[in-house]
Amino acid sequence: MVISIIREYGAYGHSVARKLSEALRIPYYDIDISRLAAKVSGYSEEDVAREGETLSGGRNFINRFLSTSAYNSSYDAIFQAQREIILEKAKEPCIMVGRCSNVILREAGIDSFNIFLYADLDKRRARAEEIIPEEYKGDVDTYLERADHWRKTYYRAYTGHEMGDYHDSDISVDVGRLGLERTVRLLAAIAKSLLEDS
Repeated sequence: MVISIIREYGAYGHSVARKLSEALRIPYYDIDISRLAAKVSGYSEEDVAREGETLSGGRNFINRFLSTSAYNSSYDAIFQAQREIILEKAKEPCIMVGRCSNVILREAGIDSFNIFLYADLDKRRARAEEIIPEEYKGDVDTYLERADHWRKTYYRAYTGHEMGDYHDSDISVDVGRLGLERTVRLLAAIAKSLLEDS
């Protein structure tokens, strides 16, 4: 089974993937995709971490405006490198976190269980306070707003879809309401049931 997790910032995507990986005994790939993509693309890990899943509206406009056969942006090159990694890893059972993996897998004809994780703003704010970069600790709301915008713009730019659209997911889960442990139990039970049916 290949599982894709698309998530809002602060909706426990990494934590759900890690615990689901333990429950199903299959590997998960999150920041590992960025590290591997750095080797493939020739960009630094810092560049890939910065540009591998976030894209501002301004940068997206410049990307599209300059997009020609003679111009290949770092965003495009990093996306292609991450796409290669996702498709390579998906040859074995695994869990992919973010990076448009649900649409990449579907377009490649790879059957996957696609999950979208979200939570209300208060829950995401509380989680963000634990995980955001130190320089943003004093202004969590601004960082959340930017992170949401960057991820949604990136997703739209590279899939043509809106992040969170139910057409791209098999299930959407409010992690804030269900909690981390209950979310993992629910998703693990569904994944196991799907495996039994296959």
